[in-house]
Amino acid sequence: MFEEYLEKFMSAWRRSSIQEMEKMISLDYQAREITGGKIVDYGFEESMKGWREAFTYVKSHAVEWKVEKVAVIPLREEEKMAVLWATMLVDGEQLSNANLFFDTFKKQGDGWKLIRNYTEAGVPVRKMEALAFSADYS
Repeated sequence: MFEEYLEKFMSAWRRSSIQEMEKMISLDYQAREITGGKIVDYGFEESMKGWREAFTYVKSHAVEWKVEKVAVIPLREEEKMAVLWATMLVDGEQLSNANLFFDTFKKQGDGWKLIRNYTEAGVPVRKMEALAFSADYS
């Protein structure tokens, strides 16, 4: 079931588990991130490098992840989009900015894999906390 998979994905993220995340992302993964108006496109290898750097930072500082699900939207027969946002808690204090993720997952074999992502980086957390479409459309 997709909801169970998504919870495992978010849990691996919160625990900064690179081994688990690597298994959950397709080798054909494609992503686009917008930061300060600049567009960056990347694939699996660049993504894993970014996760490793972020997870290393989190584990070596007094930092934890806050990852929230906004919505799950079915796209096709075996494809779903999860809208998530994430920020960090540094010494227990939430950062003022977050990233908004539109993650597309596809059923592959016995499970699901993250295949595409679009990220808006540096969005004010107050905007994320006020998102109104928190329904699950699965």
